[in-house]
Amino acid sequence: MRAMPSLLDRRLIVVIGKGGVGKSTVAAGLALAGARKGKRVLVAEVNARERVSVLLERRPVGHEIGQLEANIDAVNVEPRAAMREYALMILKFRSIYNAVFENRMVRYFLRAVPSLAQLVMLGKILYHVNETLPDGRPRWDLVVLDAPATGHGLLLLRLPQVLATSMPSGPMADEAHKMHQTLIDPRRTAVALVSLPEAMPVNEAIELNRQLRDVVGTPPAALFLNGYVRPRFSPEERERLRGAPGPLADAAQAVLSRELRAELSERYANKLAVDTELPPILLPFLFTRRFGRAEIEQISQIVESA
Repeated sequence: MRAMPSLLDRRLIVVIGKGGVGKSTVAAGLALAGARKGKRVLVAEVNARERVSVLLERRPVGHEIGQLEANIDAVNVEPRAAMREYALMILKFRSIYNAVFENRMVRYFLRAVPSLAQLVMLGKILYHVNETLPDGRPRWDLVVLDAPATGHGLLLLRLPQVLATSMPSGPMADEAHKMHQTLIDPRRTAVALVSLPEAMPVNEAIELNRQLRDVVGTPPAALFLNGYVRPRFSPEERERLRGAPGPLADAAQAVLSRELRAELSERYANKLAVDTELPPILLPFLFTRRFGRAEIEQISQIVESA
């Protein structure tokens, strides 16, 4: 049996988790780590305020693919632009697209079709996963999808399966089936969960892990615990800090508060490891006033070594 490819050797990495846990941070770190390995990387954000370009200290690229730096391109996939681009990718002929999709009544009908916007946005992203150059090489070696927050992200991944099984046979059902097969192929696609060492994000990550395994059929390949705080003092040293005299009492209390946060980080890391059966990749809490390119470089090195 062949060994499973490493995370950065898949064609698609879907980064998913609760809003605010640092998905874009992880996506940017994965992109830098992939580019350092010589891969051509495309980062796709979905109908959102661009974060990855900001984290890498570059200008936003918008809905058209643009270069952030050597070996890293990016795109913000928006529904209307995705509809047009994906239709042209599939139909090939602009005249057919204009005759059908630019018709006012057809546009009205398409807007009324549930989840069509999500389907074409995902279709555009998966098209780029499989896109090739004239010489047959992949246009991008790695596509990193910074997925919407938990519920919307789960819907996005589950949608092709739902449509493939519920729609009558035809071009759209066939396309949905192809998308689903790409998403559940563990040699091509990896899902990376992201959490914070806090109760709500951890519980949501555990439930999301279950849904991905049992409902979507795409078991997560990696789990990132962002904002992890490591302990710096032994239990004996902490006990001595609790008895610090007058002028040192406030400073000692600040240190003890940090150590309490470290205890919580360790507790939640252990809970995630047990309940998801995934060893968390620990991304440290970076005590800095400004979070930018230098900090993403640190994250990418941890991602690469893990």
